[in-house]
Amino acid sequence: MLYKTMILELIQDRPTLYEQLRSSKRLLPTIDAYAIELKARHEDWKELLSQERPGRDRNQIASEALELAIEEFQNNRLPSESADDEAEPLSLDAAMSFIRRHTPVV
Repeated sequence: MLYKTMILELIQDRPTLYEQLRSSKRLLPTIDAYAIELKARHEDWKELLSQERPGRDRNQIASEALELAIEEFQNNRLPSESADDEAEPLSLDAAMSFIRRHTPVV
């Protein structure tokens, strides 16, 4: 599983966040931390779905678990970037504050 690649794509979907992380040299550490978190949530979801649906195909459970983990990650860990956000970009301080609050200590 390429969790880092998935996280990079999710961050790139938010150009303001991507640029702020890149310009502050926090992109790679953020990707690393978020990838660890996404992998852990994927494993948690696989375990939960395996218990709820015994006998179901493992590949199907893994796929569904990954979808749930990504959706959960997008909703809870990444800021949304709507048209309003593009009109008024976050300040670097606000972006760094958000990232620090949501990045686990490694």
